[in-house]
Amino acid sequence: MAFQPIVDARARTVFAYEALVRGAAGEPAEAILSQVNPDNRYAYDQTCRCTAVALAARLQMPCFVSINFLPNAVYQAATCIRATLEAARRHGFPTSRLIFEVTENEQLVDKEHLKDIIREYRRQGFKTAIDDFGAGYSGLNLLAEFQPDIIKLDMALVRGIDADPVRQAIVRGILGVCAALRIEVIAEGVQTHEEFALLDGMGIRLFQGYLFARPGFESLPEVVWPELP
Repeated sequence: MAFQPIVDARARTVFAYEALVRGAAGEPAEAILSQVNPDNRYAYDQTCRCTAVALAARLQMPCFVSINFLPNAVYQAATCIRATLEAARRHGFPTSRLIFEVTENEQLVDKEHLKDIIREYRRQGFKTAIDDFGAGYSGLNLLAEFQPDIIKLDMALVRGIDADPVRQAIVRGILGVCAALRIEVIAEGVQTHEEFALLDGMGIRLFQGYLFARPGFESLPEVVWPELP
């Protein structure tokens, strides 16, 4: 795993670290994900969760750890979380600091199944997030079906937003919906001071991207704090 911070730019604190899959020698995520198939998907998903928790504990992570999961690998939410809870107990990592992210691009076999997973995870006290929000075609329809604790604006919406009135209008609309539904928003993929300044001015406080820190392989990288606008 590599870890990339999600920062609260106003408080200048790290809100969470996202666990990003890597190969044993640091190979990129694509090299690993290309090997995932229906036969090994469950084992892959379980291994990623337990590895992320074990590393978070070893690195003495002082905040949330955000773990991507594959809904299609979860056959029953309460049962499939047991290994993660056992790993957290064994390594001494608080389960109250777990965030589970599902990507909007994940091809869902059954949307009702995902709703059941979200409900169960929230019942157990975990935070839930939709990653890459705005990248797929479901978008706001997905929010109508269920409301996570967090959405992460896809980097395609964020990239160059300071010079793009259309993207600005779309993001303002998403922020209005999320404010009404009490959903936190993370802007991911932020790379420039101009993008940060524009998004900060819109009221976003949680950010992730190379402007702040690149992922650290099995480490918690230092954060570079840009000047607030």
